[in-house]
Amino acid sequence: MTSAEIFDRGYRKFDGIRGGRLGAMRSVNWYTTKSILGLGRKARHKVFPVIVAVIAVLPVVIFLGMAIFIDEIFEDALQPEYWELFGFSFWAFLVFTTMVAPEAIVRDRRDGMLPLYLSTPLTKVTYLASKAMAVMATMSIIVLGPALLALLGFTIQGIGPGGVGDWLETMVKLLAGGLSIVFVMSAVSLGISSLTDRRAFASVAVVMLMVGMAIFIGVMVDVIEAPDNLRLLDPLNLPFETAARFFGDRNVGYENVSTPLVMLANLGWIAGGFGTLAVSYRKLGAV
Repeated sequence: MTSAEIFDRGYRKFDGIRGGRLGAMRSVNWYTTKSILGLGRKARHKVFPVIVAVIAVLPVVIFLGMAIFIDEIFEDALQPEYWELFGFSFWAFLVFTTMVAPEAIVRDRRDGMLPLYLSTPLTKVTYLASKAMAVMATMSIIVLGPALLALLGFTIQGIGPGGVGDWLETMVKLLAGGLSIVFVMSAVSLGISSLTDRRAFASVAVVMLMVGMAIFIGVMVDVIEAPDNLRLLDPLNLPFETAARFFGDRNVGYENVSTPLVMLANLGWIAGGFGTLAVSYRKLGAV
């Protein structure tokens, strides 16, 4: 004989905080960022984020060390241009783009979480926007953090921009150049990752497109002597060239490519990547 009792409580309204669609987007953004960084997950999920952070910061630490201990020699012969700082963290960006960023969307599809997200106030558009913002915000730390740290360190050491106006101009150019890298690499990574629900497949596909295109175009231009404008189809090196253009410089191989074409190609890769992401999820059912 049980002592269970039934209480007629009737219908009760939810009296908690209703965040609405913006609240749902903030939650998705925050938990995606935690997932990308491996926070709250097993140690193996933290390996790639740690590797990326070390690779990104190490060159700047070395430069700052040289600026402190061999300041005159460093300033005269070794100090890089500010836009070149992005290139020293090239491998960090590549590892993040290929190994870390795809986790933002493929995990939900692999685990069957997408229908659950879409049963909330989120739509496909707001869901993807939250995911993209999380990826770009996290990548911005990797891309812009070391460059801005170098700018601050050089300024403290007395080898930075001359005045307040020059310093602010340099910072704005660094932000513009860094964000161009962030947008292109995020767009390409998320666009390709939207075509599969396996991170390994997504990572391999991103590597094949970015590295494969860079090698193919390099051979076409340098060996077969195809037009230099063909380099605009290289999603790996193009964003770094865009960063150089903000400082009025050009990388080797891009000397004959006009700045408007570089900027348009950069926007083209961004539109293509995010467009692929949008089309893939538009065709994807909620159930």
